[in-house]
Amino acid sequence: MTTIVVRSILPQGKILAAASIRKLDSVTVETRLSETELRAWQALLHAHQQVTRTLDAELRAEHQLSLAEYDVMLRLARAPQRTLRMSELAERVMMSPSGLTRVVDRLVDAGLVRRERFEGDARVMLASLTDQGRQVLRPAARAHLRGIREHFTGQLSQTQLRNVASALEVVTGPHQPH
Repeated sequence: MTTIVVRSILPQGKILAAASIRKLDSVTVETRLSETELRAWQALLHAHQQVTRTLDAELRAEHQLSLAEYDVMLRLARAPQRTLRMSELAERVMMSPSGLTRVVDRLVDAGLVRRERFEGDARVMLASLTDQGRQVLRPAARAHLRGIREHFTGQLSQTQLRNVASALEVVTGPHQPH
């Protein structure tokens, strides 16, 4: 027996019990997005790509940092003792462990981040922001915040910003800063 969960036709994301599904002779699955759904989806993708590419280009030109490198340094700066386990850091920057390793390798080579084994468990690697990394991060953070305002938040009214945040939080849940 195949169980089909159809959330889109149910209010508040309720799921039909398997017994209810057996009673359904056929379920129509819409194979196309509505014009509004497609517009919203494409707007999200295009806005994300446009803003992040621009922020990345500005950070590279002004501070010789990629957006990914900046994000890693920022998360470390906000962490207790400016240190995180590599696995936790990967979650916070939403990268794969191998992708994070490549970014951290570049930052270690530049002297901006230090990587070391955790004393209590040799399997655990820690990443720490160095003093030099903190000095590089400060002006980069000012440029990054300016870019966010110039290319994203400054183009929207306060009402639009609240609506964007509210709509996306329906999908992701409320954002917990980390």
